[in-house]
Amino acid sequence: MNFDDVKSYVTNAISYWEIRRIIYNAVLAAIVIGYFVANLPASMELITPDVIFALFILAVLANIAYCAAYVADIVAQMSAFRDLWLRLRWILFLIGLAFASILTRWFTMGFFVKVSLD
Repeated sequence: MNFDDVKSYVTNAISYWEIRRIIYNAVLAAIVIGYFVANLPASMELITPDVIFALFILAVLANIAYCAAYVADIVAQMSAFRDLWLRLRWILFLIGLAFASILTRWFTMGFFVKVSLD
């Protein structure tokens, strides 16, 4: 394997994953906005600088976690299973999106859903 091969794998990974990052972030943002809007006007009372900072940190962490796909993608492209991987890597995207969506929902409910003990 030479530098041009690695360059090709990395270029392929970037072109595949970065366009999907937009979808990933849009889905996660829709979950947060959906819970915020669904719980209006109570959710307005829960907005504090700490909540905004926490949401920002979680958004950054979600994007760092998204980068894990690069490791799997580049390693799979370097293997004998490259052709199969290129056809099926969308499955990794869906699994990662589902996992991130569940975590986003869980954290968002903690921020915006007031639990009533009545």
